[in-house]
Amino acid sequence: MYLPIHPLLDRMSLILIVEDEPRLLGSIVRTLEESGYATLAAETLAAASRQFSDQVDLVLLDIMLPDGSGVDWLAAVRGDGNSVAVLMLTARDAVEDRVRGLDTGADDYLVKPFSWDELLARIRALLRRGPQSETTLLKFGPITVDLLLRQAYRDGNELELQNRQLEILIYLMRHGNEIVTREMVARDVWKEPTATWTNVIQVHINHLRKVLEAPGLTTILHTIRGQGYLLGDPPC
Repeated sequence: MYLPIHPLLDRMSLILIVEDEPRLLGSIVRTLEESGYATLAAETLAAASRQFSDQVDLVLLDIMLPDGSGVDWLAAVRGDGNSVAVLMLTARDAVEDRVRGLDTGADDYLVKPFSWDELLARIRALLRRGPQSETTLLKFGPITVDLLLRQAYRDGNELELQNRQLEILIYLMRHGNEIVTREMVARDVWKEPTATWTNVIQVHINHLRKVLEAPGLTTILHTIRGQGYLLGDPPC
């Protein structure tokens, strides 16, 4: 069987399907899996939020769901800086629905009922669009990291970082607005005991802070005395 490999990540593409009609949801899952895609299925926005992660390459998103609007859920996803590909599905073909969905950040729009061939063609097209999906771009606040090119930016300006500093930045971004201890950095970035790397970690943190907070830029990397580091909003 031909398996659709993500064009950038060399793995099977993962699609999250958010649809509250059980029979249609089941049919979509079967069709996609028979076409070689990996799938996650959710009948509510709450379930979608639990299953959504950086590993998802594309979301098939219904507009009307039992616990809210798919458009509002998408707005929250985009508000977090996530640019995962989104194909909206709806039984309503009013122009206002199309406009609202696309204005919110949907990449494409498919009106029910649709043909499987058309659905699969739309999915293939979205997955080919390249490195603007969240699987390749990591964003937190004003910072963006291209995970393929291994390049970091603040407010669109390129940051000059050594490889280890970039790894620390990525780790802090994935724990945004959370306190990260030196023990966590040593364990998860260095893969070593803390005592061995305490001074080295501090040197890299100091350089990272200097690059992130060039003159005129607001402080975004905070040292929490006796606890660790926090990337994001100032601690209370």
